Amino acid sequence: MPLRPLSPLEARVLGTLMEKARTVPDSYPLTLNSLVSGCNQKSSREPLMNITETQAQEALDDLKALHLVFETSGGRVTRYEHNLQRALAIPDQSAALLGLLMLRGPQTAGELRINAERWHRFADISSVEAFLDELQERGEAKGGPLVVRMARAPGAREQRWAHLLCGPVDEPALAPSAVDASGNDTSGTDASQARALHVRMAALESEVAGLRATVQKLCGELGLSQPGQDG
Repeated sequence: MPLRPLSPLEARVLGTLMEKARTVPDSYPLTLNSLVSGCNQKSSREPLMNITETQAQEALDDLKALHLVFETSGGRVTRYEHNLQRALAIPDQSAALLGLLMLRGPQTAGELRINAERWHRFADISSVEAFLDELQERGEAKGGPLVVRMARAPGAREQRWAHLLCGPVDEPALAPSAVDASGNDTSGTDASQARALHVRMAALESEVAGLRATVQKLCGELGLSQPGQDG
């Protein structure tokens, strides 16, 4: 059965768990506080986010329902770990590429190889491309493609790849730069506006997630049925 599209917030939470499992194994599984810090860090993130513990907890609950995250028992603090590889039945190399795409946005195969150094050491770019091709050609019986090779941007030397865990990719909004008919770089106008819009949309989605969590909590305290549910 195909996986439903994840929200940007869910993708950030899942990607952060995947990253920390590889880069700081001694601190993994993560506590909620550590997870929020990882989601909101200023490096290796595109776009930047500023999520709350309430928003992160709701995303974790939704990811647990999809069997993408597990809650571990034992100790005084609840911890969380991802289950993406097993849930999607993909190898470690493919999981590393998906995690990087979730955290850093579209990248070329060369960028992925460099950024994956602490996740998985790929022998060469051809190895990266082979796993990306496999993810793109994934059959519908297994849930369909998980990545897509984006069209080459004007002036770009290489094509970038994007993940499909959040649904179809809006390529114009993710364009790094553009060149007009006169050969002038317009990255400071259209592309920057698209990037700003993308960040704003992510922030609004995070805010909506927080409001939804507050409504659910109030309904629970008052014994009322939640919006959209039968009384």
